[in-house]
Amino acid sequence: MATAPLPSRRRGTQTAESILDAAEACFARKGYAGTTLRDVADGVGIRIPSLYNHFANKEALYAAVLERGMTPVLEMLSRSVQQTDADYPAPALLIREMMELLGNRPNLPRLVQYELLAGGQHLAPLLESWLRPAIAQSLAMLQSTPAVNRWKPEQIPYLLVTFFNIVVGHFTTATLTENLTGSDPLSPTGIEASSAFYAEIFESLIQAIEPPGDSGD
Repeated sequence: MATAPLPSRRRGTQTAESILDAAEACFARKGYAGTTLRDVADGVGIRIPSLYNHFANKEALYAAVLERGMTPVLEMLSRSVQQTDADYPAPALLIREMMELLGNRPNLPRLVQYELLAGGQHLAPLLESWLRPAIAQSLAMLQSTPAVNRWKPEQIPYLLVTFFNIVVGHFTTATLTENLTGSDPLSPTGIEASSAFYAEIFESLIQAIEPPGDSGD
């Protein structure tokens, strides 16, 4: 029996998602300037005119890639800042959720890193529009932890950059890590193990330093 055709809206949504997947991979590998719409169309197996049915131009496609990837991260950070059931976000849960989110889109950290290394002059305002909210949410989160008392105010941004480099670096240096450890850092097991390790680092850096004599001994 012949299979009924998918409704056009559903087919269109699937095609758009396939375009975004291909574009994310291309932008992560070649950067914005080095990626052409033909690269993306070839990656999906469609013609360029069909791509224009979903995205007006390369910049609109790039913006859609960033939006799809960054929105879950921003929402997660927002929830962490607003939570009221603890004094500050649990590092293990926070790191694990962040790593799992990025693990589902490992090309996104590479894309962001590529733009930062390349200067991102053409799309700096667009990239900043997604990074700035994430940075603001992360700084607000750190302000709710004991780190606010342990570190000087001017050091908190450097603390944030440290964690940014750790998390993003996990994905951008995955090949090196695999060569050193013999295991895939992007596998579910690798994500779980690294999340636990990064959580320990996070916790150690945001813990308040106890004054001498207050250790409870």
